[in-house]
Amino acid sequence: MNTISIQVPSIMENIRMIESFIDNAKERFHLDDDIYGNIMIAVTEAVNNAIKHGNSSDKSKNVHLSLSLDNSMIKFVIKDEGNGFNYDNLPDPTAPENLEKPGGRGIFLMKHLSDEVDFKEKGRVVELSFYVNS
Repeated sequence: MNTISIQVPSIMENIRMIESFIDNAKERFHLDDDIYGNIMIAVTEAVNNAIKHGNSSDKSKNVHLSLSLDNSMIKFVIKDEGNGFNYDNLPDPTAPENLEKPGGRGIFLMKHLSDEVDFKEKGRVVELSFYVNS
C-alpha cells in the first residue's frame, strides 16, 4: 500500500499546498480526470472545513492529510485538532429554507463526490474514499 501525508497550519492560504498535494497524487498514481476532479473538490472542502470550523482558523493548530492507495481504492484522511462536531445532525443544504445560505454545502458535496465518507473521533477525522480503476 502506498501512503503519503502532509501537515499544514490552519491558514486558508494553505489550501494551495493541499491542491499541489492532490496534483502530485494524480501524477504519481495516474488518476483519471473524472476522479481527480471529485477528489480535488471533496478533499479541499474537507480541509477547508478542518481549518475553518475544526481548528477555528487557529494557525497554531494543524490539519493532517494523508492518502493511501490499495488496488481499487484511494483513501484520504483529513484530521483537525478541534473539538469535533455532530455530523449526524446537519441541516439539508437542498431544503428550501437553506438554498440562499452561503455555507453548509461542504459535507453535502463530500458525500456526493466520494464513494465513501466516514467520520471518526467525534468528527475530528473524515475519511474520503474513491474507487479507482487499476
